[in-house]
Amino acid sequence: MKILYVTTIGGTMDFFKSYIKTLLDMGHTVDIATNENSSKVDDCYREWGCNVYQIDCSRSPLNKGNLKAISQIKKLVDSNGYDIVHCHTPIAAMCTRLACIKSRKKGTKVFYTAHGFHFYKGAPLKNWIIFYPIEKLCSYFTDVLITINKEDYALAKKKFKAKKVEYVPGVGIDVKKFRDCEVSQPEFKQLRYQLDIPEDAFVLLSVGELNQNKNHEIVLRAISNIKDAQIHYMIAGTGERKEYLLSLAKELGIEKQFHLLGYRNDVEKLYKIANAYVHPSFREGLPVSVMEAMASGLPCVVSKIRGNEDLVDECGGFLFTPHLIDECKKALTEVLRAENTLMSKYNKNRSELFSDENILSKMVDLYHNLGD
Repeated sequence: MKILYVTTIGGTMDFFKSYIKTLLDMGHTVDIATNENSSKVDDCYREWGCNVYQIDCSRSPLNKGNLKAISQIKKLVDSNGYDIVHCHTPIAAMCTRLACIKSRKKGTKVFYTAHGFHFYKGAPLKNWIIFYPIEKLCSYFTDVLITINKEDYALAKKKFKAKKVEYVPGVGIDVKKFRDCEVSQPEFKQLRYQLDIPEDAFVLLSVGELNQNKNHEIVLRAISNIKDAQIHYMIAGTGERKEYLLSLAKELGIEKQFHLLGYRNDVEKLYKIANAYVHPSFREGLPVSVMEAMASGLPCVVSKIRGNEDLVDECGGFLFTPHLIDECKKALTEVLRAENTLMSKYNKNRSELFSDENILSKMVDLYHNLGD
């Protein structure tokens, strides 16, 4: 088969390395179409023999480059005769499905993976006004619509007109990498020392961008209300909220308990020196970091939202409403007191549902069925 992957920006392709390497090893041809102006495709794809084509789509639905991208994608598909065109991210998916209307009549199958619709229960009205009509229209030109959480799956089955709607829980993670990572006692002590965290502290960890949606602020406010100096909170990630969060921690009097770690390439070890994982977001599709934490054996304290609720239940952690400080405080207090051994075992076992092997098997089956 000849397959074309389409994303809005090149960096998104980082999520699909296992998919594409497996497809190439099976003898299929895989090319990529994306905008590399601000975010490059990883070098491994070109090393593997994939052609990478520049298209001018933008994250903004009103950008004129999207019209050009439709034409560019249409030309690519017409010239190269792809059996499958698999699009990801909302704008690239819109451009792709409009570009392939005629190609589908000639046998090309269009797949779209929705990594969390921008419209969801509790989403701003403008998200429904802008994105819902686009997805509704484009669903008529979709052979297989893949959703990664149950809320999106139910909505797509009920409201959209794709030939087939499938539920595939995420893009897969390397479960073994996180489950089997070992940190010796000396390394545990050294890592905590380097991060200025006491050896006997109860450590909460978050991994992700420092932005308003990630809602780290509520954790800081909850910790300040608990008034326990043994609780330390560390975040691995970068973003525009860095200075705000540091200032807030100082204002709340917990600056010595708060640790911004910046970008890290050793997150598998950070999970092992933490006592619990916290994911307080307002919106998610299906958060990879929560899956990693589960595979690492951490109990999880997460907001009650789409995606988080697909992963974490009362056997593996605690949930709270993302706007309510008191609920977050209660959840953190409960994880402090909990018997975490059973939660650890439960989350490790449950994480297998989201493993690379499981997800790859589902995707390969869908491709081989060609949407029929």
